[in-house]
Amino acid sequence: MDRGSELGEFLRSRRNRLRPEEVGLTTGDFRRQVPGLRREELAQLAGVSIAYYVRLEQGQSKNASDGVLDALARALKLDETETAHLHSLARPARAARKKIRPERLRPSLLTMIDSLENVPAYIVGRRTDVLAWNRMAHALLAGHLDFEAPERRADRPNLARMLFLDPHTRELFADWKRRARDSVACLRLTAGCFPGDTELMTLIGELTMHSVEFASLWSAHPIHECTSTTERYQHPLVGAMTLDEEVMHLPGDAGQRLIVINARPDSSSAAALSLLADIASPSSWPQRESLQPRTIE
Repeated sequence: MDRGSELGEFLRSRRNRLRPEEVGLTTGDFRRQVPGLRREELAQLAGVSIAYYVRLEQGQSKNASDGVLDALARALKLDETETAHLHSLARPARAARKKIRPERLRPSLLTMIDSLENVPAYIVGRRTDVLAWNRMAHALLAGHLDFEAPERRADRPNLARMLFLDPHTRELFADWKRRARDSVACLRLTAGCFPGDTELMTLIGELTMHSVEFASLWSAHPIHECTSTTERYQHPLVGAMTLDEEVMHLPGDAGQRLIVINARPDSSSAAALSLLADIASPSSWPQRESLQPRTIE
């Protein structure tokens, strides 16, 4: 991934989404030839020369100061996450120094998710690979797939790949478009943080080639953190459910997240989730192998 090109595309995407009147500029009566802000308008708002801004957008300036980047972020009305992403893209040498370490799955995490017998819980890595799930998470998200524990597999389920390329997963999420956009936004942020992760770049290339929807979303440069949400499901076995998804970033395990899914007490969704627990019999779930520290890649 060309970091200079990525920076330029990100800046253009954020220029295009702003109307001049939103930032206090008057446009007169003439017809504008470009959507959003022109380069010279953004440069004026940020207090930099147009020549310097053009070089930055073209990826020809590798050492923009924090002050310049923060001024551009304010002019573009970027939020905190987008501002951090801008800094990462503008400092490719600094980002490239981040060592890509193999992901390790701690045995205590496996013990924890298995203890949540009637609650879907799973662990996802920075590339959206499912590193481990309990029987309820498998039954909710991927009952049509082999339930062999992901930590035993070389071809682990990948949430982004499932979302865009698996028809079952597309039908599972009632608001698939929002879920898809959120997935791309999180993947964009991760790619900015781990520019040297070749397997992540391979995944992005695969999805871009095989999914028009992914390619369109990726080109729009959505950016935000992977956060807790409420999701509506249309499950093939138990029907409609509205479930709360708590996302916890795991300290010390860069990019890994623990996701726990619950239904509101005494709701129809809680009844459906309980029915799913009965269907996903514990006797059908394979026993974990000896819980030793495990390198995932």
